[in-house]
Amino acid sequence: MSPLPDPSATMEVSCTEVSRWAALPEHERPRLIDCRQPDEWDICHLDGAHLVPLGEFPYRIEALKEGIERGVVVYCHHGMRSLRATAFLREIGVENAFSMAGGIDAWSRTIDAEVTRY
Repeated sequence: MSPLPDPSATMEVSCTEVSRWAALPEHERPRLIDCRQPDEWDICHLDGAHLVPLGEFPYRIEALKEGIERGVVVYCHHGMRSLRATAFLREIGVENAFSMAGGIDAWSRTIDAEVTRY
């Protein structure tokens, strides 16, 4: 059973929720997608995330649908690109897709200060 909320109620989840899911066994965790650019990924990224820049989403539909039965959480720098990415995923049928509110910047401020802020 997915730990994600009802997708009809929200498009966003908090970084606190995402951090709790990190403690779940891997086969139960939602898939984590970083939709930033490779140079941003090189600065910092979350463990277990997969890099798929937002501009590549239309060309990587099959790869994006891998592991969706557990749900998908997308993040970016501040949460705007990930909202667009989440909307795209839902448009192609990935109903259990969510954006991490506040992005990796919120993660650094509230969860792990060792994640570089930029």
